[in-house]
Amino acid sequence: MRTIKLVIQFDGTAYHGWQTQAGKRTVQKTVQEAIERILNRPIVLHGAGRTDAGVHALQQVAHFKTDAPIDLVRLKKGLNSILPPDIAVLDVSEMSPDFHARYSARSRSYRYLIWNSPVPKPFIRSYAWHIPQPLNLTAMRAAARLLVGTHDFSAFQSSDRKKTNPVRTVLSVRLKKTAGHLIVFEIRANAFLKHMVRAIVGTLVAVGNGSMTVEDFRNVFEGCDRKAAGKTAPAYGLFLKDVEY
Repeated sequence: MRTIKLVIQFDGTAYHGWQTQAGKRTVQKTVQEAIERILNRPIVLHGAGRTDAGVHALQQVAHFKTDAPIDLVRLKKGLNSILPPDIAVLDVSEMSPDFHARYSARSRSYRYLIWNSPVPKPFIRSYAWHIPQPLNLTAMRAAARLLVGTHDFSAFQSSDRKKTNPVRTVLSVRLKKTAGHLIVFEIRANAFLKHMVRAIVGTLVAVGNGSMTVEDFRNVFEGCDRKAAGKTAPAYGLFLKDVEY
């Protein structure tokens, strides 16, 4: 059996997330069906991580096993010829038998975009959260730095995931503003909780608009109370940036 790794980019606007769900259009199901069509045999596609409905990916990693002898260049070309235009296969490679897109990953990185201007920008409305009021980036950066390290992230996880171990290790954070009005937040961690990045961004925005201080952010974080944190940022501003192995 061969272990085939895919690097996939997708616009998640029209999908109900990555993971296959009965009766719903998902990225995993769409790509898996395309592979099966080309190989003319069933496969099981595994992703490096789930993404919520509306979330995008710059580089999602997936793998499957097959005994098909197909050339990988042909497989990549074939997939890109039949996949919808909002999904692209960037790379196809053969890996060792023990490679697993999810369990072999050392870290994952996410990017969140905020359009911080009184005037909306129609061309990025599906990819950035529009916040018209000014945001204090200095305060937001100070709060974001508190996230680095190994912590309990209960304050930033979905309320329906209470049985999940909330301890994660954040390796790095970065918050920058472009020459225009685009704020880019990036975070890398060993793993993420459901809605973790979006909850962090929503709470950082509360710091930026002055409704929460940096010390408030610290207290919310250390208090592990999701109800005390900020709102969950919209899914459409979030991108899975890359997966590191």
